Amino acid sequence: MVSLRPCLLFILLCIAMINLAHSNNDRKAYIVYMGDHPKGMDSTSIPSLHTVMAQEVLGGDYKPEAVLHSYKNFNAFVMKLTEEEAERMAEMDNVFSVFPNTKYHLHTTRSWDFIGFPQNVNRATTESDIIVGVLDTGIWPESESFSDRGFGPPPSKWKGSCHNFTCNNKIIGAKYYNILQNFTEDDMISPRDTNGHGSHCASTVAGNSVNSVSLFGLASGTSRGGVPSARIAVYKICWNKGCQVIDMLAAFDEAIDDGVDIISASLAIVSPGIQHFPYFKSAFDVASFYAMRKGILTSQAAGNSGPSLYTMSYHAPWLLSVAATTFDRKIVTKVQLGNGVVYEGVSINTFDLEKKLYPLIYAGDVPNIAGGHNSSTSRYCIEDSLDADSVKGKIVLCERIHRTENVGFLSGAAGVIFGLIYPQDLPAAYALPELLITQWDQRLIHSYITSTRNATATIFKSEEINDGLIPFVPSFSSRGPNPITVNTLKPDITAPGVEVIAAWSPLNPLSSVKGDKRTIQYNVISGTSMACPHVTAAAVYIKSFYPNWTPAMIKSALMTTATPMSPTLNPEAEFAYGAGLINPVKAVNPGLVYDISEADYIKFLCGEGYTDKELEVFSLNHSSCKGQDNKRAVYELNLPSFALFVNGSDFTRAYPRTVTNVGSVTSTYKAKVIAPSLLNIQVKPSTLSFTSIGQKKSFCVTIEGITNVEIVSASLIWDDGSHQVKSPIVVYGVLPNS
Repeated sequence: MVSLRPCLLFILLCIAMINLAHSNNDRKAYIVYMGDHPKGMDSTSIPSLHTVMAQEVLGGDYKPEAVLHSYKNFNAFVMKLTEEEAERMAEMDNVFSVFPNTKYHLHTTRSWDFIGFPQNVNRATTESDIIVGVLDTGIWPESESFSDRGFGPPPSKWKGSCHNFTCNNKIIGAKYYNILQNFTEDDMISPRDTNGHGSHCASTVAGNSVNSVSLFGLASGTSRGGVPSARIAVYKICWNKGCQVIDMLAAFDEAIDDGVDIISASLAIVSPGIQHFPYFKSAFDVASFYAMRKGILTSQAAGNSGPSLYTMSYHAPWLLSVAATTFDRKIVTKVQLGNGVVYEGVSINTFDLEKKLYPLIYAGDVPNIAGGHNSSTSRYCIEDSLDADSVKGKIVLCERIHRTENVGFLSGAAGVIFGLIYPQDLPAAYALPELLITQWDQRLIHSYITSTRNATATIFKSEEINDGLIPFVPSFSSRGPNPITVNTLKPDITAPGVEVIAAWSPLNPLSSVKGDKRTIQYNVISGTSMACPHVTAAAVYIKSFYPNWTPAMIKSALMTTATPMSPTLNPEAEFAYGAGLINPVKAVNPGLVYDISEADYIKFLCGEGYTDKELEVFSLNHSSCKGQDNKRAVYELNLPSFALFVNGSDFTRAYPRTVTNVGSVTSTYKAKVIAPSLLNIQVKPSTLSFTSIGQKKSFCVTIEGITNVEIVSASLIWDDGSHQVKSPIVVYGVLPNS
């Protein structure tokens, strides 16, 4: 008889191996955050502490490579865990939070002139000592925007380096991060930019002035960054498969040590729905908090998830959150039908059909039946849903827009027209002639096709017009309010972010479609990603005049000097544009600033419900929340803005504030309140007199009233005759998206 014992052992071994494989497959990267380093522990010993914790949680599954990365400026590490293991890790002593690694999404010639910041603006000689850390897709160093002609050596404070990359005196640092080693064949394992987004953002901040730039004749002029003498340090964290949170943390960690002055991050989280993380349950909030402690301001894109309210991902008060706005250039595209009727839409169409008429067909009439499609799918031009022979050489009318990569060359079509059900304010470039039109115009064109035996059309090359409805916040720009702390205002400020031209990587064609032969050095794109570097540059401009100003002082100067925007054009008012449109020239002479220290933020966090034990984890300077009136903490945070959520008919709320004199040595400011009759706003004292620079004065703003409208806007202006220090005030109730 054959013994069954070896067979049974083999089967059990196979089952164990299968279970182990499933366990490994179920593991994903998590960030284990423990706040500051333990007192008295050498930073070089921290990785061994992380290893011990990994061993305790994984037990027999532990391997030496379990800890993927240990951070330096904050006590945190990356390792792969199952959900159950992550829960066990979160229960360990001194672990503040455990959160999964997620992906971020990458969310100008005339734009600087539009905001009153000309090329010959007065500049400080110290501008070349300011270093901007750009977290993005890398940089294309051969671009004229990044030439180091005329630059001296890097500032002596610089401690950074260049990895697999040749730097110069303009790009003084270049590193890349991909902790999970998740590359594609098209990725360049270096700080070089294969996408273009990072080069675009970096050149908008600090690119050199380059004459005669255009995108095939569009947006022509001189391309320049806001602070062309500043230095650039590149931290590549975004690859073809996206931008990982663990890489973002690593970049922040090293940028802090390298000696950057400002961090620019045109990133927003990717998720099926907008997620709102409590402070310090968010990796971005953690990283930017530690940067703030070292005197580094973080400028961040608000996101491209608008126009609904509550669509921002990050709301920390130490962040400078930037929304996008239009400026006076608008690029439009027109289609002319065979009957002579012309419809106007939007796109970045560089193709010239030379007015030649092509057969015009409706996508719903040409389904790819062999591929299992019918008119219900082909009408939307879903990938592979159209019959290739039927669309070749014709202009196709589609009922829904798709990403350029999904459209490709549309089976050899001569052009494509997309119907839109949402606003036409995010133009894109495709691999063939195209434009986006309103749903109503799409129906009219469809009617023309059905009523005409041989319908024809031609699509014209895009052209520039002057936009009279400016500035307004486009639909894509994410909106507030702040769902984490309802009585603070987000976003903070607005900057140009629509159809901005800046440097690009020639490795990524205009449409991002393989086979598109239109390689370019400069590109026109839109997004809060484009607005963010405008504000970063404005912050650098301020810091070049006032190197010792804190991040909060720089943020205050930008917000209190911003140009007011119209709630008529922007119904979400301050939740769309914050304090308004940046004005860098005024921002270097704000008169008064609202400063905030680390201790102030800790007091604010006490009011947000964080415990003493939690606060001790990430602040060595924390004493105790006990004895503080925590409910008032949010109103006492010295922000340059005022927000009040009311869930009832009548209300009264006091906001203590302190301002620092940075204007005239001797000055007297008088308070002026602009408010509708629904609000009664009192300022006491209503006059502030200063006798020296750096002198501080305190006052209290009391807001009371009765209102049942969704949003009420007001403002406080401190005026000394030379400076107008303006703070937005917004009172709001339960909003539709809450």
